[in-house]
Amino acid sequence: MGNFIKFKKALQKHFDEMQKQTTHLFEVNVDKDELWNTYLNSFPIGTNNIFRKRREHDCSCCRQFVKNIGAAVMIKNNKIHTIWELNIGDETYQPVCDALDIYVKSHTISDIYTTKFSKIGTDYNFEEIDGKAYKWDHFFLELPDKFVNTSNSSNEEVKGQFRDTRNVFKRSLDEITMDALNTILELINSNTLYKGEEWKGVLTEFKKYKKEYDKLTSDFEKDLYAWEKSVTAGIAIGRIRNHSIGTLLINVSEDMDLDTAVKKYEQIVAPSNYKRPKAIFTKKMLEDAKKTITELGYMDSLQRRFANLNDISVNNVLFANRSVARKMIDSDDLFSQMEKDVVVSPKKFSKIEEISAQDFIDKVLPTAKEIEAFVENKHEKNFVSMIAPVNPDAKTMFKWSNGLSWAYSGNITDSDMKQNVKAAGGNVDGVLRFSIQWNEDGHDNYDLDAHCIEPNGNEIFFGNCRKPDVSSYGGQLDVDIINPCGKVAVENITWHDLSRMKPGTYRFFVNQFSGAVKHGFKAEIEFNGEIYSFDYDKPMRTSQNVSVAEVVLNINGNFTIKENLAGNSSISTREIWGVNTNQFAPVSVISYSPNYFDDQRGIGHRHVFFFLKDCVNNEEPNGFYNEFLKKDLQKHKRVFEALGAKCHVEDTEDQLSGIGFSMTKRADLVVKVKGETERIMKIKF
Repeated sequence: MGNFIKFKKALQKHFDEMQKQTTHLFEVNVDKDELWNTYLNSFPIGTNNIFRKRREHDCSCCRQFVKNIGAAVMIKNNKIHTIWELNIGDETYQPVCDALDIYVKSHTISDIYTTKFSKIGTDYNFEEIDGKAYKWDHFFLELPDKFVNTSNSSNEEVKGQFRDTRNVFKRSLDEITMDALNTILELINSNTLYKGEEWKGVLTEFKKYKKEYDKLTSDFEKDLYAWEKSVTAGIAIGRIRNHSIGTLLINVSEDMDLDTAVKKYEQIVAPSNYKRPKAIFTKKMLEDAKKTITELGYMDSLQRRFANLNDISVNNVLFANRSVARKMIDSDDLFSQMEKDVVVSPKKFSKIEEISAQDFIDKVLPTAKEIEAFVENKHEKNFVSMIAPVNPDAKTMFKWSNGLSWAYSGNITDSDMKQNVKAAGGNVDGVLRFSIQWNEDGHDNYDLDAHCIEPNGNEIFFGNCRKPDVSSYGGQLDVDIINPCGKVAVENITWHDLSRMKPGTYRFFVNQFSGAVKHGFKAEIEFNGEIYSFDYDKPMRTSQNVSVAEVVLNINGNFTIKENLAGNSSISTREIWGVNTNQFAPVSVISYSPNYFDDQRGIGHRHVFFFLKDCVNNEEPNGFYNEFLKKDLQKHKRVFEALGAKCHVEDTEDQLSGIGFSMTKRADLVVKVKGETERIMKIKF
């Protein structure tokens, strides 16, 4: 038995060295009885003879040791190392070590190794034979605490947890692409992904594992790698595929449209009123967009400047005052100018008369000599500039035939409230919509509520938010913001189906539920494709109700409106883009928006622009918007969204800036018209 003691001590020493190099042991998927038989059958002939009834080394203590820990292995440098990996040079026991080492290494890893016992095997025991005591030595190891399961969970439960983590980790390594990792990390670094910063460390670490994993060439190596790294990576990395960020990574890896993938991620983690701060694009998307722009000849079109009179032809001008008209005349337009000088008997208007925008254009402008616009504070968001390409010969990127675009104050094309409602998860496509917006300056972090009382007395408000059966007419409040948290807040009530609605009066009001709002709110009511805008700029006290409007649905299915907030704009004078409000400002030129130049029809909403004398845009407007772009550029919309905001619009003399109105959005403008007579009119859009 002297040589066995040498074998035993060599195994103990080897195990001690092994455990210093690892945090976890693993075990391979072997038949434990077969493992024990391999031990017994690998002794050289004549070295394991029958001792009494069994072979000399057929010991129950050693059998339990071999079955318990004989299949345990360590993984290092992507290779398996067994406890039998010994070089003892003994003719009896070296073949046993070699056989067990080969047998264990021929099987795959199935679990981590864990046990409830800190001592494996029996160091030695005594047996009395024929009145004489014999000492028997056995395999024996004392385990460090890191291999002992001291928890209340069973060994199988602990193994199952590690096994599940390893399986998810390997699937993550197999299915998440390096391109997807680089894409999401780029979005995080550009502060584009909601709460992305929380995942930056995890993704950066996972990327290191992915890089190492992809260098492996065989499935066996990859299997070992997944086991070895999963136990030290931690749950966040090991089970990354099961987290929200993992869903995003998988979707991007499977070539889902990036914007769609990010929206699905935001639906999981972001609040309903979340609005992404930046456009979604990456370096690769930027490179692809640049290639398309270059190939299609749009590179010169990106450089933009404020437009002036030289950028529009006389044919696209609805009105120009005398001084401006003289600058615009050329030989080709002399006859057109002479036609405008023909005296036409003007329609007799009363002192102050309301007139539709189309009638104003068709019946008043042809004989007008001078026009002044009464700019009110409520027109702040109506301030607009026309934008032109720096290179006049640049190819147009837009759906229309010219290279001109426009930008409203605050870089909006139409209703920003409508966009905010959509971003908050509200439906803006119903037959009747009531939306409110507040806290635009970040200082009214209180709870305003949108209310509607339907003709049958039913009230729609926060108490029944998103309840589909609250209204027999089909009305529903689908956005309820309680705490704006420093952001612009909105609420929204919509009716989807006109056939469900009943004739009668729908009364809309806003309730100040808590706190004290200093700057009031804005509201929109939309039906029949027209938007009626309201601006209540007064403080509100707790529990105060402010009536906005009453909408009447008649028996023929037509809507009419009574505006209860008309005339609530502030009367104080302000300066906006060099123009003083609540005063008449000279109008230099009136035109449609460029998408309706040269008799074009049906390309987006039609706007009417009143360009004002000495009006100078002091903002940094977008050079263009995605909704303007041609179809062949839409696939790069995320890059163009960022380009439109990033491309500087150069200054120019006599820029065309003023106030603009969409022909589909409810608004009004008071003008003073001088022709054969002087008259004051209110234009209704």
